[in-house]
Amino acid sequence: MPKIKTNRSAAKRFGVTGKGKVKRAHAFHRHQLSCKTRKVKRKLRHSAITSPSDTPGVKRLLPYAF
Repeated sequence: MPKIKTNRSAAKRFGVTGKGKVKRAHAFHRHQLSCKTRKVKRKLRHSAITSPSDTPGVKRLLPYAF
């Protein structure tokens, strides 16, 4: 069997936790931050876990991450 290529854009956007969950960054934290409250910006800093319905698609893009 040939090796499977990792999708490089997905590799830069997603990570894997120790238990195998897919980690991602929050959206809406790049620009136009002056209209967002302090609380919202603070919550956007932290990473989030991908939803269970999106996880299989990400796992297909990152075959060697799991």
